[in-house]
Amino acid sequence: MRKSALLASLAITATVLAAPPGTADPAFTVRTMHFDVLAGPGAGQHCDIVGDLYTPVAASAASPAPAILTTNGFGGSKDDQAGIARLAASRGYVVLSYSGLGFGGSGCRITLDDPDWDGRAASQLVSFLGGLDYVVHDAPGDPRVGMVGGSYGGGIQFATASVDPRLDTIIPLITWNDLSYALGPNNAVPAATPGAAKITWALLFFFEGALLENIQHPDPNRAIGCPNFPTEICTDLLLTGTLGYPTPQTTALLQHASVASYVSRVRVPTLLIQGQKDTLFNLNEAVATYQALQAQGTETKMIWQSWGHSGGAAPGEIDLANPDPASQYETGRILDWFDHYLKDLPADTGPEFAYFRDWVPYSGNAAPAYATSASFPVGTARSFYLSAHNELVAEQPRTGSQTFLTPPAGLPTSLSPFDAINQPAVDVNLPGTFAEWASAPLAAPMDVVGVPRLDIRLTAPTAALTSHLGPTGQLVLFPKIYDVAPDGTASLIHQLVAPVRVADPTRPVQVSLPGIVHRFDQGHRVRLVLASGDLNYRGGLVSAPVTVTAGDTGQALTLPVVG
Repeated sequence: MRKSALLASLAITATVLAAPPGTADPAFTVRTMHFDVLAGPGAGQHCDIVGDLYTPVAASAASPAPAILTTNGFGGSKDDQAGIARLAASRGYVVLSYSGLGFGGSGCRITLDDPDWDGRAASQLVSFLGGLDYVVHDAPGDPRVGMVGGSYGGGIQFATASVDPRLDTIIPLITWNDLSYALGPNNAVPAATPGAAKITWALLFFFEGALLENIQHPDPNRAIGCPNFPTEICTDLLLTGTLGYPTPQTTALLQHASVASYVSRVRVPTLLIQGQKDTLFNLNEAVATYQALQAQGTETKMIWQSWGHSGGAAPGEIDLANPDPASQYETGRILDWFDHYLKDLPADTGPEFAYFRDWVPYSGNAAPAYATSASFPVGTARSFYLSAHNELVAEQPRTGSQTFLTPPAGLPTSLSPFDAINQPAVDVNLPGTFAEWASAPLAAPMDVVGVPRLDIRLTAPTAALTSHLGPTGQLVLFPKIYDVAPDGTASLIHQLVAPVRVADPTRPVQVSLPGIVHRFDQGHRVRLVLASGDLNYRGGLVSAPVTVTAGDTGQALTLPVVG
């Protein structure tokens, strides 16, 4: 469809509803609208999108305002964005907050922020903004517009930027680089085989998307077949849960909806904000996107906030319901970014890299707890070698072995909290199913900022034979890092684990663990555990003995240490 015809369609089919009582603000007006957009391969599917348009009263054809487009996280709606929308509108931005496809009253099915579906739909909302004479234009039909949103509302920004060059800047929070890694991670380097199915998060998404959404916004057309999802989503979820790993078809579907597969088409200034407490989309997701954008010359900066899908924000970071740039560090960074790129103001877009430190005391705005750097990565590599007597040592290690057994059928051997439900941290590894090493008590605090690395060699003759069967017969292990206090209390850092499916156990294995920002206090110990199962993942299907023989400097846990 030509742009002129599309604008006419949007103008004709938009339905304007009165704003709810009590929502009026003297600085802006709000109206609810419906948009008939065309999505899918070939743009052949009509989808109804519901959104709220926030318009500053001062915006006019003579004095136009830039625009912001925003949408919800998974299971949410346009209403979730009301806080940031009100703030931006009160500061002179036209804001269109909408419910993504399949959510919050919008039609069509949930398509995982795929560019062909969600990206095309959002592009037509950009066209709607381009038809408003009170929005700043860079060219006819080309509005000055940015996007902001978190999780599912972050992934859509990459999808939109990949199909619509009119988008000027994006601020994705706590989102993914590669959904096939997020939902079936293999942290081996390189990942030569599929990862381990992330069971609890996948089940939560299906429950929210297929059941809750159909209860809250019933639609008979979407209830048929795979409820509220395309048929292949249900098929792939069943196969992945049964096998314990994603099939090539599932991987292709997930990667098609991932910026990792189309990053070359994302060329707009990007402020990446990722969460330290996040077992769904860990810090490695943002690192991968940051490095890919930087490599192609796209202006990119990155913030590692405290909060994510597995924990709430620290005081003075951001309050999504009541954002305040004066008292909240991240809210200020977001508005400065938009003021710079959308209003052409001399606003400071901040440092190249900033990260929250939960050990720094402060009051009010969280800015003092954020350390900054002119580059990424930061820190200096510090290696702890695997040694005899379950030790991690900084000097020459001694020879010693540990042997454990992996369970059959991918059963869990670590009793830990469900990742998808924020529970009190309880973590127990069953005897005989893991190996472990711990450092001596630290003589001084050690601050780790970045992505830890594990280099290890395994002896697993049974797995060496069964690995020829492919992923079904391959060994799956779960490295993780603990902080052990002087009283012996061990805390799994942010509940993060690093599933590894080993393609060839006869060769050295390198693991890129989830990124962390953590202080090991004086007197505390670093503990490395190599577990054979985890409650939140489907492990290996074949039971096999595994031996790790330490005693050389080629086997080490390497931490990026700052300060």
